[in-house]
Amino acid sequence: MQLAYLPSPPTGVVNLGPFPLRAYAFCIILGIFVAVWIASRRWQGRGGDKYLVADVAMWAVPFGVVGGRLYHVITDYQLYFGEGRNWVDAFKIWEGGLGIWGAVALGALGAWIGCRRQGVPLPAFADAVSPGLALAQAIGRWGNWFNQELYGRATTLPWAVEIAPENRPASSPHMATYHPTFLYESLWNVGVALLVIWADRRFKLGHGRAFAVYVAAYTAGRFWIEYMRIDEAHHFLGLRLNDWTSILLFTAAVAYFAISARRHPGREQLSDLGPATVDERKAKP
Repeated sequence: MQLAYLPSPPTGVVNLGPFPLRAYAFCIILGIFVAVWIASRRWQGRGGDKYLVADVAMWAVPFGVVGGRLYHVITDYQLYFGEGRNWVDAFKIWEGGLGIWGAVALGALGAWIGCRRQGVPLPAFADAVSPGLALAQAIGRWGNWFNQELYGRATTLPWAVEIAPENRPASSPHMATYHPTFLYESLWNVGVALLVIWADRRFKLGHGRAFAVYVAAYTAGRFWIEYMRIDEAHHFLGLRLNDWTSILLFTAAVAYFAISARRHPGREQLSDLGPATVDERKAKP
């Protein structure tokens, strides 16, 4: 008999009168606010305009949410299309399903648009937001706990998560506890945020190198966490698709860091990157 485990919430929805508050959506929204707040403080700490991060976020956040959902639906299309499936479920984002790779890709496009409109280069903005992104992911992962999803193999470890019978895999319907991979990734992301902050202060990273540290550190952890998961996924040469994505992005981040350090040593001065005052920014068409 297992004496200790992490229980799952009985429901992921709290009804506030006629309005349902979904825990998954709340975790995502809270993570976004944390990311914007941290990025704003970091941007101001480097001498930037305190309003810029919020302005850019107005572009980056919607693009990121759409990109995250698109990646999930495309890579897990079998959950929404085909016999016995309802394609309308692809739009039910509150039930879970945001792919970080798509969120970062389209979120970066939105951030580029916002940065271009404000007259600052994307790499400098990415450096400011990188630890906030890691913490946003750490918070967002708790939405998977409320939805009882994205857990790992069955285990009796004292920190295992209890999964209700209706949410257990068909291969182990009688096993009640599983590796809480959402918790592993959440803790790893907190470590990534701390690593980026330390490295940025210690080495004065600039020109996108803090963001490269974030990508490399996150993908290193995502690789082994992904390997533990048992939810349905596409495989290639014995690895899950997200493992291959982690390998490619880790390699790209390390390469970018090395090339950037050689071509652009030091850290850029934000005072030279865009409009000097808020009034000048507001006067832009």
